[in-house]
Amino acid sequence: MDLKELYQDIILEHGKSPRNYGKCLGYNHNAIGHNPLCGDQVHVYLKLNQKKMVEELTFEGSGCAISIASTSIMTELVKGKSFQTAKKIVAEFLSMIKTGSKIATKDLNEDQKIKIMSLSGVKQYPMRVKCATLSWHTLVSAMDKKIDDVNTEVVD
Repeated sequence: MDLKELYQDIILEHGKSPRNYGKCLGYNHNAIGHNPLCGDQVHVYLKLNQKKMVEELTFEGSGCAISIASTSIMTELVKGKSFQTAKKIVAEFLSMIKTGSKIATKDLNEDQKIKIMSLSGVKQYPMRVKCATLSWHTLVSAMDKKIDDVNTEVVD
């Protein structure tokens, strides 16, 4: 199996069987995002503990396979990380999607890097970039406790 097939399999698996779907109990941060062009909608629920660790990260919503897979992968990779590490992972992911850069953080193991890199191909499809990044921008909004919903038409 080549890398492209592996990436497709990861996206299909997460799109069909998303991880961490539903509203977590005791969340203390949340945000809503939507992509009006594709119809993707996501509500991110985040529970930070007293040590500012991501204790829980779940989501509800609907959308295309890329959007759901990206959100599912995000929840798996960020859960259990510190607030600062989570922000760093998000920044590296958004940079990867925009510029095609590699994920360099030492905060993810090789399997986790493969999962996140499975979304790198969307850079070739500008309309899909917003699908892949919606939940990541929504997580940032939740972490920063912003009041306004995330809209892909106003996020760069």
